[in-house]
Amino acid sequence: MTSRRLISDEKTYLDTDDDKDSSQPSNIAPAVPAAVIWKLLGFTFAMITMPIGTYFLTVNTVFKGNSTFAGALAAIIANVVLVGYVVVAMREDQSERLAEEEKQKKAL
Repeated sequence: MTSRRLISDEKTYLDTDDDKDSSQPSNIAPAVPAAVIWKLLGFTFAMITMPIGTYFLTVNTVFKGNSTFAGALAAIIANVVLVGYVVVAMREDQSERLAEEEKQKKAL
């Protein structure tokens, strides 16, 4: 039987250094901007609190104990929050695209 031997002068694939871009500093910026994270956290908070709050506020005051109508209103509020998030996300994406197009126009 033969055995594989490693010569100490040779480096294995794991031992090699990746010095391709060592002249440039590493990019430590977050992948997602902080404003996007705050918007997501805000809509997450709204998605949790608004439907539940709507249900408990309206079940005895507006609908006089009818939990079906209060639950339906809570579902509608959840959909309103979801549509609001989609609209905000689309506007943000559109504003980034417009800013990039304006930057390209200035470069010409």
